[in-house]
Amino acid sequence: MHFPASKIIVNKRAAEQQCLSILQTCTTLLNLNQIHAQIFKLGLQDNQLVLTKFTSTSSDLNAIDYASSILFSPDAKTHLYDTFLYNTVIRAYAQTHQSKITAVDIYKTMVWNDVTPNKFTYPFVLKACAGVGRLRLGESVHGKVVKFGFDEDIHVLNTMVHMYCSCGGVENARVVFDEMPKSDSVSWSAMIGGYARMGKSTSAVELFREMQIAGVKPDEITMVSVLSACSDLGALELGKWVENYIEREKIPKSIELSNALIDMFTKCGDMDKALRLFKTLDHKTIVSWTSVIVGMAMHGRGLEAASLFEKMNLSGVPPDDVTFIGLLSACSHSGLVNEGQKYFDSMTSNFHIKPKIEHYGCMVDLFSRAGLVKEALDFVTKMPLDPNPIIWRTLTAACRLHGQLNLGETITKKLIEYEPLDQSNYVLLSNIYGKMSDWEKKKKIRDMMGEKGIKKIPGSTMIELDNKMYEFVSGDRTHDLDKEIHEMIDEMGWKMKMAGYVATTSEVLLDINEEDKEDALNRHSEKLAIAFALLKTPPGTRIRIVKNLRVCSDCHSATKFVSKIYNREIVVRDRNRFHHFRDGICSCKDFW
Repeated sequence: MHFPASKIIVNKRAAEQQCLSILQTCTTLLNLNQIHAQIFKLGLQDNQLVLTKFTSTSSDLNAIDYASSILFSPDAKTHLYDTFLYNTVIRAYAQTHQSKITAVDIYKTMVWNDVTPNKFTYPFVLKACAGVGRLRLGESVHGKVVKFGFDEDIHVLNTMVHMYCSCGGVENARVVFDEMPKSDSVSWSAMIGGYARMGKSTSAVELFREMQIAGVKPDEITMVSVLSACSDLGALELGKWVENYIEREKIPKSIELSNALIDMFTKCGDMDKALRLFKTLDHKTIVSWTSVIVGMAMHGRGLEAASLFEKMNLSGVPPDDVTFIGLLSACSHSGLVNEGQKYFDSMTSNFHIKPKIEHYGCMVDLFSRAGLVKEALDFVTKMPLDPNPIIWRTLTAACRLHGQLNLGETITKKLIEYEPLDQSNYVLLSNIYGKMSDWEKKKKIRDMMGEKGIKKIPGSTMIELDNKMYEFVSGDRTHDLDKEIHEMIDEMGWKMKMAGYVATTSEVLLDINEEDKEDALNRHSEKLAIAFALLKTPPGTRIRIVKNLRVCSDCHSATKFVSKIYNREIVVRDRNRFHHFRDGICSCKDFW
């Protein structure tokens, strides 16, 4: 029987509408499979509209691979697919966790088949490049963006800034940002967030200030990034200003923003303010609880951390592995050996969390800080995981501190064999020889470092004064107030000696006399920063500094004396924790 062409078209349209309608209500993979069969039965396997809807439905059901296997089968007519269909597949893969690179592969197929991308294609492709972190891949897509003329589209450029930041090309991102014909709050947020994630916190804060001058209103995402930068810098006054700005501009305070505020106050040294904010939260997430527990660990408030953990359990929020790292660290910094062992055992017995190497490291640190070197070594030998260099370095430091010098020497020599270019191993061994008073071996370590071109990481200290961050590096003489700073250090030195201070010179790596060793210690970055603060702030003002390394024994001792002599509270955040010095006493009780 012969049907008129018009009737065939009508039937095709009816079949198309039927497929689209049932795809709209599809909620299971079984239904999707049945619809797939129906599509072939109705001869719609090349219908762009139906295939696009089938693909988006598959994506909604987390079955994009199923749709892709059909769309890109060996006999599929991929050259006939339109831009919209390709975009749908690319977007679906770009939004997955494991298959982002497939989005780029589909894009390459699209270009290979001479299907022209549009301005909606590239945000998804660039997002996929960001997800896999491949800078060169992102640069090649950038070239295509220019070729196809989308290098002035704000949405494409915003995603490109994000891509470069995610791939480690923050300088490339800044070039794109600076050359954008127009920008919006998303552009600024992407660039500020990129700086914050890359640890370029000073640049993040500076750009945020430029954003205000430009009159662009930030959103909550921007503020989370700025607070992250404040946390990294230890810039408490700036963090307080940001909190006030959020209130003043009525920026919606989501749980993410509230958690960022808590984290900022925790890492900037105001733990009590962080707790007050935490208690005001109506809905406390695992991030909220973990932030304050980790904060308590940093401030050496182990019993309070344990109490919070128990309250967390009673509230019905189950802990995760990160929570336990904070909890075990809190026990370690407070000498709570029995409590730490109990919580470590409860990970598997009560919460079914398999300990990771970080948890084992916390336990080694717990025993080591408490002087239980034998128990720490026994624990390491019985671990089901191979100990990493961090664990061995922890043991070595414990050996040096508690007099097990021969064992520490043996372990550190093994570390140097395993990591011959890691400067911290040589510094550890040098410190052990210093404790042994074996200056010849100590000199050999210094010579060995010189021969291999290995340099000790210089200590640096940040201090925030009058809304500006100042950085001091050990031995630096380039500061505008260098003369006054060193005069203050001389004053601090003789006042401390009058009060009974004796310099700890055994950790000085250089082969020089005792007087020169004391001079080298006086040029440590935290002493420079404290001297600067004493010069620039009124008497009695609290001093807050942030150090990139663990505070050394001599600076810890000296800061106790300075706090008493000058009647100053001095808050020091080092690589591991906070030290609150007041009236000649440190909050760590010399347990750090």
